[in-house]
Amino acid sequence: MAALGIAMGGGNWFSALVLGVTLLKCLLIPTYHSTDFEVHRNWLAITHSLPISQWYYEATSEWTLDYPPFFAWFEYALSHVAKHFDQEMLNVHNLNYASSKTLLFQRFSVIFTDALFVYAVHECCKCIDGKKAGKELTEKPKFILSVLLLWNFGLLIVDHIHFQYNGFLFGLMLLSIARLLQKRHMEGAFLFAVLLHFKHIYLYVAPAYGTYLLRSYCFTANKPEPTASSLFPTLPFQAGPLPCILGSKLLGFVQCFGQSAVCHRLLSVGKAGDASIFLILTTTGHYSLFPLLFTAPELPIKILLMLLFTIYSISSLKTLFRKEKPLFNWMETFYLLGLGPLEVFCEFVFPFTSWKLTYSFIPLFLTSVYCAVGITYAWFKLYVSVLTDPPVGKTKKQ
Repeated sequence: MAALGIAMGGGNWFSALVLGVTLLKCLLIPTYHSTDFEVHRNWLAITHSLPISQWYYEATSEWTLDYPPFFAWFEYALSHVAKHFDQEMLNVHNLNYASSKTLLFQRFSVIFTDALFVYAVHECCKCIDGKKAGKELTEKPKFILSVLLLWNFGLLIVDHIHFQYNGFLFGLMLLSIARLLQKRHMEGAFLFAVLLHFKHIYLYVAPAYGTYLLRSYCFTANKPEPTASSLFPTLPFQAGPLPCILGSKLLGFVQCFGQSAVCHRLLSVGKAGDASIFLILTTTGHYSLFPLLFTAPELPIKILLMLLFTIYSISSLKTLFRKEKPLFNWMETFYLLGLGPLEVFCEFVFPFTSWKLTYSFIPLFLTSVYCAVGITYAWFKLYVSVLTDPPVGKTKKQ
């Protein structure tokens, strides 16, 4: 902590934030991991030991390779490093293989590939208008954005406990957005196309990307060019009903990107209303991820990390917009505070009731429905804000 303080005081605050979160990720290495750990181990084995023609047909394991080709080649590249840790993890027939060396390699592979996410956050921060910055470092929009992205609770528990590579993928997304903000449209479009070849779920963003590029790059004659922040509110246009339909896991993938988009928008545009939307979305969305970590040792970890992130998010944005109206109305405050009793019931009361054996789905059901209400409300409020705000050209420059 002393080293971090010195780095912060010396102006190297971004490096200090990166170092701090990297150390935290290393501390999470021994924690629980989901079946996704075996999924990616199997994909390492498939791409390393089989010819390309068999990659998408190998079915020894139930976890067949079902991501687009770029992710398959990504696993292939990782496998050539993995062989120096434990060759046995690359055997297709070694199902559920999880030696200590395999664990270390896979955990560190996520941490290492997060370097792309770190670079993307740095590029996004360059695009933030510094005129709203306070005198203190902790009041500067660039610092707040960096903390909210680098120390994102959702990415920490999904990637570095549950186990996935979302940081790497969101890095591609954020870097693409940064290039659009920098008016390097072709690079932004290219990076998004690359992202689609890594994970097809990002197709839901394609219509918004296409619309934005048509307006800002293809058809710009005699028309004011829209700001890149106008892209963000339209990106997650299908996210609202997802928690009801697909449950908390998929909601987490969509929500993590959505909160990054809203976060960047609120710091670019500088509105307390956007801060309110972001905080409702991120707090509710993060809580929706709790069912992913259902083992007892991880209970205090997820509660503590979410509390720290939520407290920082609210306090920092409250400071940033202290001259404007309160961030929450009474209804929003009541809703967010309701997450506490919900957690107490799901984790500490329900397990000791007679319903546990017969109605074991109740905690997940209550969590999904409660979070669905909050996230749907946040997107509805965001669209109202987007449709009722005056055009960018008619507003006072930030």
